[in-house]
Amino acid sequence: MPELPDVTVYVEALERRLIGRRLEGFAVHSPFLLRTVDPPLDALLGAEVREVRRLGKRIVLAFEGELYLVLHLMIAGRFRWRDAGAKGKSPARITLAELTFDNGTLVLTEAGTTRRASMHLVRGASALDAFDRGGLEVLDATREAFAERLVRENHTLKRALTDPRLFSGIGNAYSDEILHRARLSPLRLTSKLSADEHDRLYDATRAVLTEWTDRLRAETGDGFPEKVTAFRDEMAVHGRYREPCPVCAAPVQRIRYRDNETNYCARCQTEGRLLADRALSRLLKQDWPKSIDDLE
Repeated sequence: MPELPDVTVYVEALERRLIGRRLEGFAVHSPFLLRTVDPPLDALLGAEVREVRRLGKRIVLAFEGELYLVLHLMIAGRFRWRDAGAKGKSPARITLAELTFDNGTLVLTEAGTTRRASMHLVRGASALDAFDRGGLEVLDATREAFAERLVRENHTLKRALTDPRLFSGIGNAYSDEILHRARLSPLRLTSKLSADEHDRLYDATRAVLTEWTDRLRAETGDGFPEKVTAFRDEMAVHGRYREPCPVCAAPVQRIRYRDNETNYCARCQTEGRLLADRALSRLLKQDWPKSIDDLE
């Protein structure tokens, strides 16, 4: 799922292309995408885009007349941009919607067969409140505000960082990277952190999100983001199970639960302890290794 760095770069690319442009046409190809009926999408025809903003992991296109198109890419949704006059068509199998402007077409695609991406059209700024989960914007937050939000509920660090009611824009991928940078276990309870660990997590969160936003900006340049993915070779631990940790060279470990996987380095984050993988530890029982040294 695109997270804060990816969504920020999407927003900036859309700002360069859409601000001041009027919607000339649209096509919705999936009956599952549009989740609202009033106002109708026809109300956007001829309307000018005044602003593009991020709202958590959502992207909001603000049109004149206080009309707001709210787009959530979910896990497999992506944007593509096709310049006006460019040859070729949008890939029919994965295209959910097309928004046409005089300078090009914004295409919303979603890989796979499960349709989770969503589009809502609402009127009035107050209507956007329904999409705001209330998460703290960490890059604008003080240490004190971050610490207060972190201990508001007693959760594991992994769950706390990815809870949109607590923190805005952080998901599975960047939470792994943040916790590795902070040298903290994903299963550490928020109520058990020391003052130093609070500071480390605050600094790591801001550093990881800033560094990756800058990296993706540089990669995109004046173009449009084409390779939005949660799995990147430059990441320290996320998606790198069994590959060497860039800090200590120990093999990256994982915890799997349903469709989610948490990656971590046992040496850097858990003092060498292996965290129980639900499936494997249940299968191996007493043969489940307790430390990273047992694997070597």
